[in-house]
Formats: sequence, structure tokens, C-alpha cells
Amino acid sequence: MNVDQITKEIIKPRIAFHTLGCKLNFSETATISRDFDENRFERVNFDVPAEVYVINTCSVTENADKRFKGLVAKVLKQNPKAFVAAVGCYAQLQPEELAAVDGVDLVLGATEKFKLIDYLDDLTKKTTGAIHSCEISSANYYESSYSLGDRTRAFLKVQDGCDYKCTYCTIPQARGISRSDTLENIIDQAVEITSKDIKEIVLTGVNIGDYGKGELGNKIHEHTFLELISALDKVEALKRIRISSIEPNLLNDNIIDFVSKSKSFVPHFHIPLQSGSDKILKKMKRRYLSDLYVNRISRIKHLMPDACIGVDVIVGFPGETDADFIETFKFLADLDVAYLHVFSYSERPNTEAETYAEVVPQLIRSKRSKMLRALSVKKRRLFYESQLGKTRKVLFESENKKGYITGFTENYVKVRAPWDPGKSNKIEKVNLDAIDEEGYVRVKSCSIA
Repeated sequence: MNVDQITKEIIKPRIAFHTLGCKLNFSETATISRDFDENRFERVNFDVPAEVYVINTCSVTENADKRFKGLVAKVLKQNPKAFVAAVGCYAQLQPEELAAVDGVDLVLGATEKFKLIDYLDDLTKKTTGAIHSCEISSANYYESSYSLGDRTRAFLKVQDGCDYKCTYCTIPQARGISRSDTLENIIDQAVEITSKDIKEIVLTGVNIGDYGKGELGNKIHEHTFLELISALDKVEALKRIRISSIEPNLLNDNIIDFVSKSKSFVPHFHIPLQSGSDKILKKMKRRYLSDLYVNRISRIKHLMPDACIGVDVIVGFPGETDADFIETFKFLADLDVAYLHVFSYSERPNTEAETYAEVVPQLIRSKRSKMLRALSVKKRRLFYESQLGKTRKVLFESENKKGYITGFTENYVKVRAPWDPGKSNKIEKVNLDAIDEEGYVRVKSCSIA
């Protein structure tokens, strides 16, 4: 049976979604896809034949751009006549480039992506992708989003856009100005999420510490991030809340103090650093220097000694000398953090850093990345070892992974136990016993938390 015959026998066109990039993208993909649950399409997995494939793009790194083209080639092998739509950040920044990719039929930018269903009346393959994108200045209103990606955890978007001008970053061009959901709406969404028996919410956004700006259309802060988390902490049914990532200059003492005493916010922070060299931080136009970052880590660890702290770091930024990199390496080696997310600098169009001289060769970027990734492995191991013998609460997930059930403690230790479907989506107290050969922590005993 050929593709045409199969298509004729399908009552509803099948549609599949795939997300590249951050948790914010995942929350928005989930929201966009919910438009199709009760309409004229059938949702299917991205790895099976479908009539429509939607790829939510990312443009933080060059690698994300390359992955997009690989995904298009993959889905056209599954169905050569499939209608392919590209939405999201890369679609806003480089719509002509995406539209020219062989097999792409539709490109929707920052605001139009939420109207995807309106563009799918005609699923005929196009010679060149149709582009519907706006001037980024028009992306000045807020679209609420949350994901229900699995039974245990939801990503809740609270803020979008960014007013910062970091010299390497395209996000302000891709997402527009900083703006926020209303406090009332976020609380309503949190309540709705918990009604679906989801135990954990991860707060997402571009710059969530800037929450409150743009709420109700105001350019000033209607509420603060501290007021937001204080309100969420009062949602009785909500067991766990994580802060996905927050800028160090916005993570003030009051927020740290609040999390240390909270009933639902967990002791896990992800705090972008980008460089341990003040010279490089200034070239990046970050809004802090290394001393402030050390102060943030010190206060967290003073109040929450078992807190897990993750760090974003960029290697190979223009002008980063061997001495600058060694300064970053030593800074991170001495820092009481649990893991690193390491990015090799990627030249992005229309950024200030793209014009900088003293370009670091790709081979050196790769070498520096490997060194920091190795450091990250050591950091995580040391953190896990510090937790052995302690009792923690684990939220077990629902997937059977080679005979094991896995989950995370409140302070982000990855654990596994022999598969037991009765533990799925349950929070249980466990004793952290030993680190196994795959890097999980084994648990000795379990009890309902």
C-alpha cells in the first residue's frame, strides 16, 4: 500500500510534534499541540508516519540549526508527502533560511506559532515554504503555556522575552521584550496542573527572575518573582516546585531565604555563569561579576548545605585566552556546585559578539569544552557521594527503563530501584545507598513520604 492509499484511508490527518531546545520550548509545544486534541487531527508520535510534522526550533547554538535539517530529512523518509512546519526561535530569526530547506512547507515566527492550526487548511506540499513572521517588536503580548509531558512533571511558563543585551545572545531578537503572565493566571494553571495528579512543576521562561515586568501590559513590575513563588507555595496540592534557571543578579537574598524555608520549593538552583573571568563577563555584557556569583553560591550553601546547584558556562568566546579559560576552570573547580552545562561558543547572526576579533579556533573550543565536561562529571560524582547514607524524597517516574524505575530526589539526585509500577508518580522516602555503574544512586529502602 503506497502513501496515497494510506492517506485516503485516514479519517483525520495525523500530526506529530518535536521540540528542540529549552524547557520553555517544551511548554509552548505542549500548548500549541493541545489545539489539535479536540479538532480535526490525530496526534501521533514523531517517529511514525504522519501527514503533518511540526518542529519547534531553537537557535541558541549552531548545533540546534543542524539538528533541524536532520529532522526534516528524517520525517520525509517516513512520509515523502508530509507537510512540514517550522515554528519558534529559529523560524523567527532566519525564516528565509528555513523556508529554503528542502521539504519545509510552512514557517511561523514568534507570534504566529500559536495560530498554527489556522494555517493547516491546505496540506499540499509547497515548492518553497510559506513564511508568516512578524517584526519582533510586535511580540509584545503574552501567551500562556504549560506542558504535561509525562505523568509526574509539568513545565509552567511564567515569563517570556528578555530586555538584557548579552553580546552573544539572539533570544531578544527571537522572543522580544520581557513580559509576564498574570499572577492570578499562573496560580489557576498550577491548580489545574495539580488536578491532573502531577506532583512537580518546573517554572520556565527566558529570564524568570524578571517576572512581573509586562504583567497586565505594564512596563514596570506589577509583581516580583518573590511574590510569585510566595503565592505558588500556598497551592496546597502542589508537592514540588523547581526554578528552572535564574540569573545570579536577580537571585537575591530574599528569594534564597524563602526557598530555604519553603514547603514546596526544592533545594535545586540552576544559575548561569557563562565565564569565571571578569574580563570575559564584561565583554559578554553580563550584569554581574564573579564575586557576586560566589556570594550567591555561598549563601545557598550556608542555608541549604545539601542544595544542588547547576551552572551554565560558555567556552571559546571571542578573546578568551588560555589564561582566561584557566581562570574559569579554577573558578569552577573551587566552586561548591554539582554539575555544569557546557556550551561551545557559536557565532550567531546579528549579535555584537559576531563582530569581535580574536576568534577562538573550533579545535580549541572543543578542547576546552571537553575539559569542563570532565570537570562536571567529577563535580556530580562528588555531590552524589556527599548524599550517600542520607534520607531523601524521590518522585518516581512512570517509564520502565531496562527493569528499573527512576526518579529524582528533591535536590536533584538521580536514583533508580528495581521496576515497581506501584511506585510510579509516587513520592517516597528513600535511603541513598551507593552509586551504580551507570551513575544512578541505588536506594536501600522506600516508604511513602
